[in-house]
Amino acid sequence: MIPNHIKIGNAGKILSQYISENNFSKIGFLADNNSIKYCLNRILENHDFDCHTITIEDGEENKNLSSCEKVWKELIDLKFDRNSLLINIGGGVICDLGGFVASTFMRGIDFINIPTTLLSQVDASVGGKLGVDFQNLKNIIGIFREPNCVIVDTIFLESLSKRELRSGFAEVIKHCLIRDRVMFDKISKNDWDDNDWDEIVQHSINIKSEVVSNDLKESGLRKILNFGHTIGHAIETTYLDKKNKFLHGEAIVIGMICESFISYQHKKIDKDDLEKITKYILKVYYLPKLGFFDTIIKNTYHDKKNISQNIRSSLLEGIGSCDYDITIEPDLINESLEYYNQRCDE
Repeated sequence: MIPNHIKIGNAGKILSQYISENNFSKIGFLADNNSIKYCLNRILENHDFDCHTITIEDGEENKNLSSCEKVWKELIDLKFDRNSLLINIGGGVICDLGGFVASTFMRGIDFINIPTTLLSQVDASVGGKLGVDFQNLKNIIGIFREPNCVIVDTIFLESLSKRELRSGFAEVIKHCLIRDRVMFDKISKNDWDDNDWDEIVQHSINIKSEVVSNDLKESGLRKILNFGHTIGHAIETTYLDKKNKFLHGEAIVIGMICESFISYQHKKIDKDDLEKITKYILKVYYLPKLGFFDTIIKNTYHDKKNISQNIRSSLLEGIGSCDYDITIEPDLINESLEYYNQRCDE
């Protein structure tokens, strides 16, 4: 069941109603150039309220404390107070960073997230995880806090490139693999971009909401949402400073292939399921082989799920089911990376 604070529909109308029902001293939008160009005007047309716009550069490389300092300074200069509202409109970088900024400014002001990418609508919109990267480590500084409101409008997906849309689809695949075999079978029969996005987004939000509601602070069941992310994040981090860096979803689907292979090696899934997962992902995504295996494995040790320097991962127990806190060995990670490279050749 979707939580009450998550609204799906026309973003402009929902936002206008929310603002009219509250008495905010100041209202500000945090956006990057893309969301200003493609999304913000669509929200503001025919809606009349005074607001300020704060802009930061787009891209994961700007999800850092320097960007936070810039926004905090502008909030101070604009004389925002505890009765002010910050509206974050953009992808996961904007929503994560903006929520973190709002939650720490004056010990917390109200904020709304309006996710505009598929990735942020099906993933960052639910769960209250906020944070920034530090010293090349993803989301290593952060907190848990739900936005006062999340507004999801799939019309914004029209502004995305195929590559961005495909990247977001990674989280849709993940939700099916960990929780809904029937839906995985359904999406794998269609062309990936020939889906009903309203149905897809609502389905993913439902799955993530159900998991999160049972484990708000990620002490147990919620860890299954990290399937594909132990190795995927390590790949993404390894390639951050490379010319051919990966988008988040691209790294995560490689992580899902690798962690499905490890699930098979742990005798948690059978060969048919491994084959279905691998073939489907490689049909949807056109990704290169990997190098830098040693660095990728080294980066898995920075994963927040690890305990006592043991690498912990979430592994499938068949398509549609997942277990968590499974210790995996570095040698098996290496084997899984080799498996991915080998399948890329086919």
